Amino acid sequence: MPLTTRAAVVESGGAPFTFSAVTLDDPRPHEAVVRIVAAGLCHTDLGVASGGLPFPLPGVLGHEGAGVVEAVGSAVTSVVPGDHVVLSFTSCGECRNCRGGHPAYCADWLALNLIGGRRADGSTTVTRDGELLGGHFFGQSSFAERALVDERSLVRVDPDVPLASIAPLGCGVQTGVGAVWNVLKPQPGSTVVVLGAGAVGLSAVMAAALSPATEVVAVDRVPERLDLARELGATRTLTDVREITGADGVVETTGNTAVLRAGVDALAARGTLVVVGAPPFGTEVALDVNGLLSGKRVVGLTLGDSETQSLIPTLVGLVKAGRLPLEKLIGTYAFDDIGQAVQDMTDGKTVKPVLVI
Repeated sequence: MPLTTRAAVVESGGAPFTFSAVTLDDPRPHEAVVRIVAAGLCHTDLGVASGGLPFPLPGVLGHEGAGVVEAVGSAVTSVVPGDHVVLSFTSCGECRNCRGGHPAYCADWLALNLIGGRRADGSTTVTRDGELLGGHFFGQSSFAERALVDERSLVRVDPDVPLASIAPLGCGVQTGVGAVWNVLKPQPGSTVVVLGAGAVGLSAVMAAALSPATEVVAVDRVPERLDLARELGATRTLTDVREITGADGVVETTGNTAVLRAGVDALAARGTLVVVGAPPFGTEVALDVNGLLSGKRVVGLTLGDSETQSLIPTLVGLVKAGRLPLEKLIGTYAFDDIGQAVQDMTDGKTVKPVLVI
């Protein structure tokens, strides 16, 4: 039977989150119903809510959910009711990139996660009084008390770890960690520079601190963020990337094209810059072509190029062991206080708001 639940709905681009009773469709064979315990708030949620991306509104967002499985479809094999899960992005599972262990580059990634608002066959997962709502956001739409979730978005995790402490692993944290571990792969003695000390950038700092890199440099304009970066393992902090030369790896999280260009200029020969920050569609950046001939690489990144079933449980284990101190980033808010969480994130008061539902 369809299930009625309470969700935070964005009515139109630029409108605030408001609460409504919504109805979830019955789970299909490869879907599950999850009782959401916590959900991280991400800049991607705010970008869609502002109308900056063509997601169908009214709709239910949320893509850093964590909760407990309540029911599963007939073909689900990876989880059972009662399992604790972190929710991440979905993917088709059939294209070359999915089969090759790179589901973040699924051939249907945009439609399935970010802009479609529907299942792959065009059907809706959530309605309100018969009205079709945008849903299926990252295969989950977790700004709700319960969510209908793709099996490929589900990652079973250690039930001894509090779900509010690991909800951000589904997007922001794995993006920053993956930029370092999956792309840069620091070697002993190398220098890693992280541009921007938000949630993604600070996750990259923590990942670099756990790597063989000798120097981990965080760059930001906000002194408090640089203090936090030092707590999380940065060996040096700066306010201007132009002070850096000879970086082996750079993670660009700001979405500022001038910062990106300066980051490329700061690379050593054969160095790599990973582009994580996303400016508006159509944004271009000018690079010195001759400057690239020393073997510099500029690599775009989605969600850390992560294979979630292996990476997320590893990160949960590091959180449990105290080696990935996400609690230093997180501020918790009651679900009803989502508006305050949005404001505090926008004002920079909280690095990573987590809604406790």
